[in-house]
Formats: sequence, C-alpha cells, structure tokens
Amino acid sequence: MYHFVGIKGAGMSSLAQIMKELGYNVQGSDVDKHFFTEQGLIEKGIEFFPYDENNIKENMKIVKGESIKDDHPEIVKANELGLDIYSYVEMVGKLTNKFKTICVAGCHGKTTTTSMMSLVLNNIKGANYLIGDGTGYAALDNEFFVLESCEYKRHFLEYNPYYAVITNIDLDHVDYYKDIDDVIDAYQEFANKAEKMVIACGDDPYTHSLEINPAIFYYGLDEDNDIRATNVNYKEDGTSFEVEVEGNYYGFFDLPIYGKHMLLDALAVIAICYYERIDAKEVSKIFKTFKGAKRRFSETIVGENIIIDDYAHHPNEVKATLKAIKQKYPKKEVVAIFQPHTFTRTEEFADDLVKVLNIADKSYIMDIHPAREKQEDYPNITSNIIIDNLDNGYHINIDEAESLLNDEPTVYIFMSPNDISKIENDLIEKLKTL
Repeated sequence: MYHFVGIKGAGMSSLAQIMKELGYNVQGSDVDKHFFTEQGLIEKGIEFFPYDENNIKENMKIVKGESIKDDHPEIVKANELGLDIYSYVEMVGKLTNKFKTICVAGCHGKTTTTSMMSLVLNNIKGANYLIGDGTGYAALDNEFFVLESCEYKRHFLEYNPYYAVITNIDLDHVDYYKDIDDVIDAYQEFANKAEKMVIACGDDPYTHSLEINPAIFYYGLDEDNDIRATNVNYKEDGTSFEVEVEGNYYGFFDLPIYGKHMLLDALAVIAICYYERIDAKEVSKIFKTFKGAKRRFSETIVGENIIIDDYAHHPNEVKATLKAIKQKYPKKEVVAIFQPHTFTRTEEFADDLVKVLNIADKSYIMDIHPAREKQEDYPNITSNIIIDNLDNGYHINIDEAESLLNDEPTVYIFMSPNDISKIENDLIEKLKTL
C-alpha cells in the first residue's frame, strides 16, 4: 500500500491516480477541507482521510507532498516504523523511467501544454500523463508518458526525458533562484538530460542561451524557428494558422485557443507530433476537441456575464490571460480579481503586476497568500503595494462578492494558484438572481 501524505495537492492527486491505474494500491491523507482535486480521486476509487498518525501502518510505502515537513505526525510515525519514504518528485522519477517520457517544462504554460499534449497523443498513439491541474492517467502498454515538470528547487532534474520541451525561461520562485542566470543554469542541466531532442520556444529571449548536447529544435512565430506558425488569424472563436517545419509545409490548424501564449503552447505539441511522424490532419482533428486545463481559462457563463477561473500569478501569465480575454470578448468590460502569491514574488514583481493588471478595466486585489512564507518576515509587503499604484484598483476580501456586481456585461477573471472558489461561487449565485 502506498500512502500519500498531502494527497489533495494537484501533483500528488495526479500521481495517486496514475499509480492506481497501473495497479498499485493507493490511499492518502490531507487536511479536512475541500479541494478541487478531490473529484478525480473519488472517480478513481482512491480513499483519503484527515491527517492522523494512525493512518500509518506497517509495510506501507509513503509518498510525501512537497509542503510536508519531517515533523509532520504521519512522517514521524513512518520513520518510527522504518518505512520507505519518497518525495513526490522521487516517486514520479521512479515511475516514469519505465516509459519514453516527454517532460514539459517552462516557467509559464506547462500545464496547458501538458494537457494539450496528453489529449493529442493519448487519442492518436496512447499515452500516459501526469498534469499539475490534478489529473493523471496511465496504462502499462503505452509507450509515452507526458509529464509536467516543475523547475522549483530544480525538481525536474529528478526526471529522465526522452523529449524535453521548454515553453519559456523566466525569473520566478525568487525565494529559491538567485537571479535569471541561476534559472537558466537549471534549464541547461535539464535540457542536457534529453535522450532524443529538446523542443524549445524560439521566441523566448532566454532559450537561445542554452548550449545543448542533444539536438534542439525551436518553435514560434519568428522567422528563424524550425517549427513556425504562419498566416496567424486571432478570432473571437479561436485561432487559425499554418505550420511550416524546417521550411516544409506541415498543415493547417483552426483551434479553440486564445492569445499568442496558447498558440505557442499548441506549437510545442505540434512539433512533437511532427517528429513522431503523425499526420497533421489527424492532429488537428483531435486538437479541435481541447477544452482547456483545469483552472486555466475555465469559463462559466451567467446571462451576458462571463466568469473565468485561472491559475495565473506571475506578471507574464496575468498579461497573457488578460490579452486572451480581450481577443475573445472585445466588447465586454473586464474586471480582474487577483490574489498575489507569496511575499517574495509580490515584492519582486509589484511594478510589473501593476502594469499588466491595468489592462483590465478594473482590478480587485486580495490579501497576499503566504504559501510557505510568513508575514512577519515581510512586514512592509502587503497587497497595497499593488493597489496603491493601479489606475482603477481596490482591495477585496473573499466574502465580498457583492461589491463586484456591475451594470455592464462583464468578464470577471479570477486569478490565483490558490483556492478562491468561495468568492467566485458567491458571485455566480448573485449574478443568477439579477
């Protein structure tokens, strides 16, 4: 029996599900609070319980979530019993070594790209996948394993990619990385682990600084890319474009995606399909059914109002999301509800967040989510360093949905990597009564 301590975490939930699919006995524990990842666990028949040291039994193997410390009661009990304890990334690395792993890395876009890749490859060739949005699937006879691969604390170096996909390189996780050169160094080491090739976004300013031992192929819109989108048309119902690979025409795609960032994510998938010699028409047919990743531009429609839930928390992600909204809903007012994530990130990117949030017509900013940090260590860092500099910005608490009501047809975009579903759901219910 594998017992997951912190099973409701997005990655942990995904991993538990795929191990169940592969025939392992799996259960887990977490806080007694609802998370969006629970549904997948329930559907797979995986039991989970509130934290309790009595969950830990002889002969179990323990998988520990990244936020779980060694003094956690269940980990203490596991050590007392002499049980094997694996970190999340150790377990993922151990499991995926059995397959040709397509590791999708990047500071932004990796969840959407992994979701797209999983959909296309699984429907055409059969592929396992592990996605950071809380979903996972596996079958023993599949050749490929599509894996979202996070750079935080260099976790992705635990994996051994067949293909290494790099969607972009950017400064983030500033509580760990010293500067952009430190980030590039981590991606350099990751890329050099690729067995077959590296597929990287050539429009990104930093990917060309990589010195790659295996072959590297670049995708993007710029003319010097190996895999290039041409004749791009951004429309209210999606994006159409043609793809050339190394100067040769590959195919036409008309997809339900919005914004340049999603076009680039799609190109990463198309590049893999090309080098796996998959027919472009077949790729396009499956791609048309893409519904998006969980908590990535997830839409709810209430009358003339649109409520969008998104994971965006870095300035570049916020900018890409807001621009995609402007493409899809050019005539509606855009109201952003944003929860800053960690004090270090807020301090580092406050000015950039102000610039991108001003794309919205109005912005409401919640208190900073501390995650692994403590307010007392950053006494002068609050959400006011963003609010005070916005053109049209306000503070909001999670129970103040009524203040969001608007006279005009509105797109409400909720952005946070955390669970802020209460204010979203409250707003939806209030809109239904108008």
